[in-house]
Amino acid sequence: MTMRETIAEKLQRLLDPAQLDVIDESHLHAGHSGARPGGETHFRVRCVSAAFAGKSRVERHRIVNAALADELASSVHALALELKATGEG
Repeated sequence: MTMRETIAEKLQRLLDPAQLDVIDESHLHAGHSGARPGGETHFRVRCVSAAFAGKSRVERHRIVNAALADELASSVHALALELKATGEG
């Protein structure tokens, strides 16, 4: 299973999102700190979930960071998050 698939599976299980996009942006960071030749180090997550309703931006980030703590501690160097509650514009 790729790191993108691992991230998507964990967030799908936890958040039951209405929308979830996990984008590997590693190629944009080639030569930068934390980049590896095989990629799978820099990701962007766009997620819309009812689980974020009533939560601040910081609380939403904490939820995702906690869910992906193992990946962030080992393989993932950077994680850009765009998190919205269902129904937010």
